[in-house]
Amino acid sequence: MEEQFVKWLRSVAPYIHAFRGQTFVVAFPGELVKAGMLPVLAHDISLLHALGIKVVIVHGSRPQVEEQLDLRHVKSRYYNGTRITDPEALECAKEAAGELRLDIEAAFSQGLPNTPMAHAEIRLISGNFVTATPLGILEGIDLQWTGKVRKIAYDSIHPILASGDLVLLSPLGYSPTGEAFNVRMEDVAVSAALALHAHKLIFLTETPLVHDADGNEVREITSQRVEGLLKTGHLSQEAASYLRYAAKACIGGTPRTHIVPYETDGSILLELFTHDGIGTMVTYENVEFLREATIKDVGAILKLIEPFEANGTLVKRGRELLEREIEYFSVIEHDGVIFGCAALYPFPAEKMAEMACLIVDPEIQGEGDGERILNHMEDRARSLGFDKLFILTTQTAHWFLRRGFVYASVEELPKDRQRMYNWQRKSQVLIKKL
Repeated sequence: MEEQFVKWLRSVAPYIHAFRGQTFVVAFPGELVKAGMLPVLAHDISLLHALGIKVVIVHGSRPQVEEQLDLRHVKSRYYNGTRITDPEALECAKEAAGELRLDIEAAFSQGLPNTPMAHAEIRLISGNFVTATPLGILEGIDLQWTGKVRKIAYDSIHPILASGDLVLLSPLGYSPTGEAFNVRMEDVAVSAALALHAHKLIFLTETPLVHDADGNEVREITSQRVEGLLKTGHLSQEAASYLRYAAKACIGGTPRTHIVPYETDGSILLELFTHDGIGTMVTYENVEFLREATIKDVGAILKLIEPFEANGTLVKRGRELLEREIEYFSVIEHDGVIFGCAALYPFPAEKMAEMACLIVDPEIQGEGDGERILNHMEDRARSLGFDKLFILTTQTAHWFLRRGFVYASVEELPKDRQRMYNWQRKSQVLIKKL
């Protein structure tokens, strides 16, 4: 148990380093509060805060407004999924926002010993940070006091975040004339993420994980591909709406937007600190890519290969040797975290290249990343004019045999490589024609 905990804590360290000092906008609908999950969310956000992440919270209030309207025996009216906010609905929106603000502040004021909030002492700051303008009349329908975000007071919010406090934004905006408008939670969240140059926008949603038309899970999608997914018409209205807002945020400059079902305990932590997460991540471009390594990657590569050196799978390389040979390495990274590598050593005279040190983090093995690295190295070898690719292995011969390699003898290696062959290891030689 102790070993598993230490291993897990070390695995999340790269994310902690990457997220420290960054701004996250976390948005959730009123349904989350109604489901009784606000205290748990407060625990998780307080942990993000403790890790040095600046957090802006945006809450929705639709079910709470519905409850207020039902008490007044007033029927809700909508236009294309957007509430038509008449005077009574606006009063209900104000009451719901006030109650939710108190509930959220209370959740972040917890501090009992032996709980996740012990010693947290988090301060939540709210105010008139959202300037709104009316949506007006659309297709002959007057939306009255339903508005859209015109501006976020980022110059007031930045100092609050810098001082170590959290900011709370409600789905209400105010005009220069002193009027209040009912604004969509998603609109406030996207506008805040763009104005604050947030590193991440996270929607905690009542909707399940997004699937494509064939039923496959959509764990990651670029903003350019969102439109194609929406055109299939199989998504629910709520899921489609979240995807549109997520794509809008990424196109506007937010690097990552996450759509995360909140029903799983600790969903925001699982999404942020595990490789695959549990939700759908929308990006402007693919966040997983292969590239040639640089000197800055030496530390990450060493950390990746050290366990395999220790158990004898790989020949030991010191930092100095790795730094000298870094130009031969390629890495695969996901959202800034390196989890796979390989090296390509050239032997130009024989038009052959050796692939060595093909490693994928054990936590994510079996997901096809090793094959992606292999394909990348084969393409790299071809581009350099090599006809054959060979590997030396003591434990993984069958994996390479299934991918087109064949057994060969030491005598078939380039002359220089024959002289360096370690007869004590007795590595098997496999060659593939490119």
